[in-house]
Amino acid sequence: VAATGARMLDAPVSGSVSTLEKGELAIFVGGDEEAFERVRPLLLEVGPKVTRVGGPGHALLMKIAHNLNLTAQIMALSEAVVLAEKAGIPPETTVEVLLDTVIASEMMRYRGPFLLRLPQEAWFNVNMMQKDLLLALEAGRQLDVPLPTTALANEILTSARAMGLEEEDFAVLFNVLRRMSGLPDRLPNHEPDQRGKVSEGGPAG
Repeated sequence: VAATGARMLDAPVSGSVSTLEKGELAIFVGGDEEAFERVRPLLLEVGPKVTRVGGPGHALLMKIAHNLNLTAQIMALSEAVVLAEKAGIPPETTVEVLLDTVIASEMMRYRGPFLLRLPQEAWFNVNMMQKDLLLALEAGRQLDVPLPTTALANEILTSARAMGLEEEDFAVLFNVLRRMSGLPDRLPNHEPDQRGKVSEGGPAG
């Protein structure tokens, strides 16, 4: 790109269509600082949170770090709900309680209910999430950073694929953990989006 006299920025986003509609989309940018400042006003038209995180490729790495965090949070919530269910507490009760406490991030509040009822069309399916976790694990190998939580989440995603759940939203990890815990199997329940389909496109956030 530089050889042609142009400059390129990488600028992935965090958020869904609902986040965009509320004017809360976050954008992280990697690349030349001067080029970033030139396009920053345009990016601010898309979302109010625009941050240059470093040079070329750094924003893409930030997106990978972002998405491994999504999986870790859904995994932790799923483990908590399964543990409570084995003790006799209905999953609906546990999800309601935990999402009304200090542990509930904004992402968990809008994705946590997917444990009980998956979206009719995946916001971010198992295959797409596993692709990002594999990228994270490879980056960790290259940078000498151990990623034990990511490695475990990747194995559970592989289990989901083996169960034929690869096209489901990655919140289906909850169903995989239920099966592994000896709870009665159940097919994923689906909840249509209010507009008839899920409205989050691209890498989830």
